[in-house]
Amino acid sequence: MLDEPLKKILGGTTAKVLAEHLGLHTVGDLLHHYPRRYAERGELTTLADLPLDEHVTVVARVADARVHTFNHGRGQRLEVTLTDGSGRLQLVFFGKGIHKPRHDLLPGRRAMFAGKVSVFNRKLQLAHPEYELLAGEGGDDAVDAFAGRLLPIYPAAQKMPSWKIAKAVDAVLPSAREAVDPLPPTLREGRGLVPLPEALLKIHRPATKADIADARARLKWDEAFVLQVALARRRFAETQLPAVPRPLTEDGLLDAFDARLPFTLTDGQQKVSREIFDDLATDHPMHRLLQGEVGSGKTMVALRAMLAVVDTGGQAAMLAPTEVLAQQHHRSITEMMGELAEGGMLGGAERGTKVVLLTGSMGTAARKQALLDLVTGEAGLVIGTHALIEDKVQFHDLGLVVVDEQHRFGVEQRDALRSKGKQPPHLLVMTATPIPRTVAMTVFGDLETSVLDQLPAGRSPIASHVVPAKDKPHFLARAWERVREEVEGGHQAYVVCPRIGDEEEPKGANGAKKKAQGDGEEAAEEAEKRPPLAVLDVAEQLAKGPLAGLRVEVLHGRMQPDDKDDVMRRFAAGEVDVLVATTVIEVGVNVPNATAMVIMDADRFGVSQLHQLRGRVGRGSAPGLCLLVTEMSEASPARARLGAVASTLDGFELSRIDLEQRREGDVLGQAQSGVRSSLRMLAVIEDEDVIEAAREEATATVANDPELAGLPELRVALDALLDTDRESYLDKG
Repeated sequence: MLDEPLKKILGGTTAKVLAEHLGLHTVGDLLHHYPRRYAERGELTTLADLPLDEHVTVVARVADARVHTFNHGRGQRLEVTLTDGSGRLQLVFFGKGIHKPRHDLLPGRRAMFAGKVSVFNRKLQLAHPEYELLAGEGGDDAVDAFAGRLLPIYPAAQKMPSWKIAKAVDAVLPSAREAVDPLPPTLREGRGLVPLPEALLKIHRPATKADIADARARLKWDEAFVLQVALARRRFAETQLPAVPRPLTEDGLLDAFDARLPFTLTDGQQKVSREIFDDLATDHPMHRLLQGEVGSGKTMVALRAMLAVVDTGGQAAMLAPTEVLAQQHHRSITEMMGELAEGGMLGGAERGTKVVLLTGSMGTAARKQALLDLVTGEAGLVIGTHALIEDKVQFHDLGLVVVDEQHRFGVEQRDALRSKGKQPPHLLVMTATPIPRTVAMTVFGDLETSVLDQLPAGRSPIASHVVPAKDKPHFLARAWERVREEVEGGHQAYVVCPRIGDEEEPKGANGAKKKAQGDGEEAAEEAEKRPPLAVLDVAEQLAKGPLAGLRVEVLHGRMQPDDKDDVMRRFAAGEVDVLVATTVIEVGVNVPNATAMVIMDADRFGVSQLHQLRGRVGRGSAPGLCLLVTEMSEASPARARLGAVASTLDGFELSRIDLEQRREGDVLGQAQSGVRSSLRMLAVIEDEDVIEAAREEATATVANDPELAGLPELRVALDALLDTDRESYLDKG
């Protein structure tokens, strides 16, 4: 019943709009299109806080209505002012479209109005909204229909206002009785949840607020549980895979490496290392997510795991998202290992191994040698980019794969690399983007998580400040003075811009426009006038103006790899004072002498991205300074975001703020490949307890019955959630 196409029940036109604009195709899709909120008769949507550019549904009273003529009397427009006590809203109708509303919308009448909010002459307005009169204006039936009812307000689209969706829901609601209940009965009764058909009826047509609460509690459980079962099945399947155990070896490369270390590991590094070594010693593949702030010493932990694997005769591969980062890891790992990285070479340690770099832009000879070292097993450690995944690359015995910055790395690639082992290798995923626990449980549900939350000794605090360039231009002038002071003190600085600047102008401008609208800020208009600041322009202005006389260089993604490396090498060597760059420096660039960072148009970056960027300064013994430059006005949401970044260095706190500001669905929607329906009812941050409980229940359910043979309804729900052939990709895509 629920797979029945909507066009059979609703007629072609309505079904077409629902499919095209809201992605709803079947009866089941529509039943799971839940109301966003409920308006009570008499409780009005406040006009004072209408969002710009969004489709809204408001309930309000007509204050006055006037017809104006223009074009010497040839054209007519009807202007209607609505009020709800909190604010006023202008409606406008043109041409022939004014006849019906002129007759209906008399002062004092109440109605529901739906349309897209725009600004005209500095006033909010709806042009040609759809409307439906309320209470008594349409005879007794309408009064009965609306009296004392909670009116569901649905997420709507331009051609499909909320009440039209409500009418469509009325047509399919009887089918809710046939909804198959995915929750095992013992679980449902044990947690006192209402059956699914009842929950669907109550969410769409609640009689009381208690109905809404019951329905929500139940529907959240469905989402959390089905998703967690999918993840639990994946974890279970992984434990069934064979892997070569890699127990710790005495007196090997790892011990020799630890003996060389000029400092002791933090407690956190030791604890996480123990978790990893325990996993490596088992005969099924480790799957661990290692989260740690920028600079918490993740690379050190990963390197020790890699050396432990080399001690057992295996090889370890580290995958980086960019060539710059791969080269940097290669450099820093070879430095940390010293003579241990010169296995088989004169002057190398007897226990040493070879550390090879493999990237796409390498010369043929170097590449041949690297591939040879991998096949023969001469190289115990390899660091590279996607080039490692190519068919030509063969390993002697791949035992561990370390993936850096998972969010830039698809599952398909992870699996391709994994297939290079004789048996599936162990896997360690590193990320510097702090992920709140519940999101980790939802998005990375197939990985066990370790967190490094202490900064190693010798790291300096970073002071961050917002620089309002428009309200206080002298603050910006002072920012450039601060950069000069840092350079005079023997340090270096970064200036980060959102754009490179040699692309065709309109493209940049559109990107800005989209971004600004995405944030729904008053910036939209300014952004249209001004594309985001570009590296090439800013570098030129700084070199001629406030930073004249300093050695200013640029770095961006469209430079040739050799040029990039050359600039980075000279910056690291202290031959460049100020590096003007795009976010290519976001991951992994390590120059301890760089102490200041100025981020231009900081409002164009996400919260986690700003946090990542900021982590590039204060990596040495001198304190770091990060200045967030913005032209946004003080009241804007963008400024609030920047204020949050400036006020805390706690990445987990920031990622929570980031999540609350983005819509929940996006987080999982982009993150899960193979998941058709993103979360509708579950809020990842607020519903931590539901997600945790669902994870426990799911793990137990799968352990008892891995094939879910006794739970056919749950299987059906799983198939609906996953495109079955992609269940193995339920993962960070």
